[in-house]
Amino acid sequence: MLIKWIRCWTTDRAAFDFGQRAWTQLAGVPGFLGQGGGWSRKAPGVAQIFGFWSDPPAYRAFMDCAHDRIAAAQTGTYDDLRVRVLEQRRGIAAGLPAGLDGSSLLRLAHCQVRERRRDHFIRAQVEVWNPGMAASRGMRGSIFAESAEADFLVLSAWNTAEDHQLYLDERFERLHAAAEADADLDAVTGDVVDLEPGWTVLG
Repeated sequence: MLIKWIRCWTTDRAAFDFGQRAWTQLAGVPGFLGQGGGWSRKAPGVAQIFGFWSDPPAYRAFMDCAHDRIAAAQTGTYDDLRVRVLEQRRGIAAGLPAGLDGSSLLRLAHCQVRERRRDHFIRAQVEVWNPGMAASRGMRGSIFAESAEADFLVLSAWNTAEDHQLYLDERFERLHAAAEADADLDAVTGDVVDLEPGWTVLG
């Protein structure tokens, strides 16, 4: 599965929101599995959006045909846009996009891993982080993905902000230490995203 991560620095939130709802046209597109997103809590005015595709050929076919027509609805509503495409390595619990349904919050961690620690980082994700997150109250689904540049994205969907905060308070530090994350990471960038229900499209 491919994950398309889109960050938009919007100039008109209301107009961007209206245009984003045009992406409901994705439903039924061959290879499309789902999409969701919302507004960053860390950077007001930044929209974080995640699309899920079955395989590269389906994604490329969509980009070559229908993408520009749908995207036209948001022309002029943002002044910067950045896109990364990653490949899922593993799903957690219900996985994504299934876990988007009924969730209100997304947590993302974009991880730059030291070259010699890549294998350890992947093993720790499987043996430490995944079970710990799966056992956390209110965690509906998560994915662990890697880009061609060998950086990683961990994305999780939560019932509520309170559930995610409970995970941070009760589990995160213990899991962080057990995974030896400080030794693995050159850098990590995180964000918390309030999901907009009208942006969620399931395939």
